[in-house]
Amino acid sequence: MERPAVTPLTLAIAGGSGSGKTTLARAVAKLLGDGCAVLDHDSYYRCLGHLPADQRALVNFDHPDSLENELLVKQLLQLRKGQQVVKPKYDFATHTRLPEGELVMPRPVILVEGILVLAVPQLQRAFDLRVFVDAPKDLRFRRRRQRDVRDRGRTEDSVQAQWQATVQPMHERFVEPSRTSCDLVVSGTEDVAAAARRIASALSACSRHGGRVEATASAEASN
Repeated sequence: MERPAVTPLTLAIAGGSGSGKTTLARAVAKLLGDGCAVLDHDSYYRCLGHLPADQRALVNFDHPDSLENELLVKQLLQLRKGQQVVKPKYDFATHTRLPEGELVMPRPVILVEGILVLAVPQLQRAFDLRVFVDAPKDLRFRRRRQRDVRDRGRTEDSVQAQWQATVQPMHERFVEPSRTSCDLVVSGTEDVAAAARRIASALSACSRHGGRVEATASAEASN
């Protein structure tokens, strides 16, 4: 595939577990329609099929090293060059990668969302616009518990234990500090559609300036 005439813009949406970043990312993608491709950082967890099943759950999934960041960086660059990629599919119940992946085509905006997407230096440098979704700790925990029990086959006790052992400590060590690199901070409790429009406005500012700009002021002005 030929390199696109205009290099796609890259957008990162980060924030703590349960902050609302995935919901916001979906709203942005819906707003942009066919102009947006989405890569979720969670799909890039390393396959733990080489470990016994009882040892897989002991891995610290809230540390950046638990993700195959080098593959995400590679695929992000390929999309920027106009090349299609096959995004991995991850099974959270077994902590393994599924044999089949998902084809992702290049689009004018490449959106990457995840807890640790801005905590990895080589990823952090790859984005034209960086957004952090902020939400209170208690709210984040309630959302995390609901999601993991409903979607990932977890028990409430195991979710609570993981939160205390790794989720919140890693949030304080890696996620919260990544906020300082962001162009725009939005609240995980605000109207999602309004937040998505603010991000779209900031992307438009990036496009007009041919890439990274100090997006906060322009996004706030459009609110």
